[in-house]
Amino acid sequence: MRSGDLLRQLDQRLLPPLTRAVARLGDSSSRSGVLSWAALVSSAAVLATAVWASGDAPVGDRTVGEVTRVGVVDGDSVPGYLRSAAADLAALPTAVPTSGDGTYALVTLEAYLPPQRLAAVLGDVSVSTVFGRVPLPGRQTEIVKVPALRVPEDVVAGMAQVAVRKDTEAADYRARAASVSGDGAAERELRERYVSGAAVAAAEAAAYRTGCACVYAAVVRATPGELRGVAARPDVRAVDPAPEVYRLERTVFTPPLPEQRDVVRPPADNGPTPEATPDGRDELATSTPVPSASVGESSEPAPVVTNSSPEPSSAEPSEPAPPPVTTSPDADGPVPLAPAPS
Repeated sequence: MRSGDLLRQLDQRLLPPLTRAVARLGDSSSRSGVLSWAALVSSAAVLATAVWASGDAPVGDRTVGEVTRVGVVDGDSVPGYLRSAAADLAALPTAVPTSGDGTYALVTLEAYLPPQRLAAVLGDVSVSTVFGRVPLPGRQTEIVKVPALRVPEDVVAGMAQVAVRKDTEAADYRARAASVSGDGAAERELRERYVSGAAVAAAEAAAYRTGCACVYAAVVRATPGELRGVAARPDVRAVDPAPEVYRLERTVFTPPLPEQRDVVRPPADNGPTPEATPDGRDELATSTPVPSASVGESSEPAPVVTNSSPEPSSAEPSEPAPPPVTTSPDADGPVPLAPAPS
């Protein structure tokens, strides 16, 4: 209660009795002494109330700025993470929380799955976000987060948004490549990097447009019993419960990729690097790959965006319907290619 309200209530309760007492004692010889004591008591009460109310000021949210992280980080042992997640899931109390909303958890998949396969894996629990990436041989590709309350409908719509953005990105890189003048070594290298970035972006766009097998993790919310049921399904690699999470906007989820089997490393899929065609275009740009779930190698967790492009392109579209697809929080745009691990 604010101090002003308390003072008003104090006036309403104390002043009428004091007024009546003063009226009764008005003709007494001790009138001046009674009035003095009444004034002193009233002043002391008002001062004490004001001091107490000033110490009861509202306190702001002390959790502002705090971020909870769930998953793996660069250099983590993947087998160790999987064992820890399994132990945390087994330790969850069976009783449903009093809120009835369940516990947030990070579900990591054994392989990259297409949207239609997700219904059988996640369809009976509440889903908030899925993570996707197009594995291309010898290339780093961007990790995206797709808001998905409905599976698979929202996942398909989110992939379509990514495809449109990737088409724009590819066109931007082609324009940059065409604007590079000169035939020196530096100019040729820069032009080749732009061409390569355009090729990878075009390949990503083609994959997402066809509903590729690119989803590898999801954030869900369910009861402990339901989470254990999800963990027992064949396509699920791990369920990492996060009972400490109450607000998703202050949580960073970092799921391991399917190809991570030993230690978390930056993603660059193993395989031959496509060679440029005689007209200067990368072979990736002329094909429409739909990545299979069997591609594998050690790579990096979701929060680190690992794009294939040499320079940032325009920002993603904001808040269309359905909810916009976002990239990871640690970067805003493409970064230079790194060589594929040997």
